[in-house]
Amino acid sequence: MLDDFFMRSIIGGVGVATVVGPLGCFVVWRRLAYFGDTLSHSALLGVALALLFQINITLSVFITSVFVAFALLFLQKGQKLSSDTLLGLLAHSTIALGLIALSFMTWVRVDLMGFLFGDILSITKQDILIIWVGGLLVLICLILVWKKLFCCHS
Repeated sequence: MLDDFFMRSIIGGVGVATVVGPLGCFVVWRRLAYFGDTLSHSALLGVALALLFQINITLSVFITSVFVAFALLFLQKGQKLSSDTLLGLLAHSTIALGLIALSFMTWVRVDLMGFLFGDILSITKQDILIIWVGGLLVLICLILVWKKLFCCHS
């Protein structure tokens, strides 16, 4: 029988793949291919804030990512810059802020490569639950608003 950590990584990977397929179609269709990169860069700021305020890292990364997504919406309405330009500015600003925050926290020693790239073999049962429940919620929301997303393309 396969090792437990290997099965967890397969179950988690399939869960992520199930969600990112439909989301990826929408992101490419809206010409926001750099959006995922921006959110991954902003995750480092979320990690830094979690370590600074001693809160759950997953929660902090989620809140930071949602904030960056809404910041993009706000900036798109007020600026005449392209979405790619705004995404580039947000991506590099958030990762810079995260690195600056981490550099000032001299008491914190973290593996930045682990936070930036992760390790699929370290997925826990709680991570699998978050991936599948969160993924199903995202897919349900996407199904409910799919036609509106296509109608509102500018």
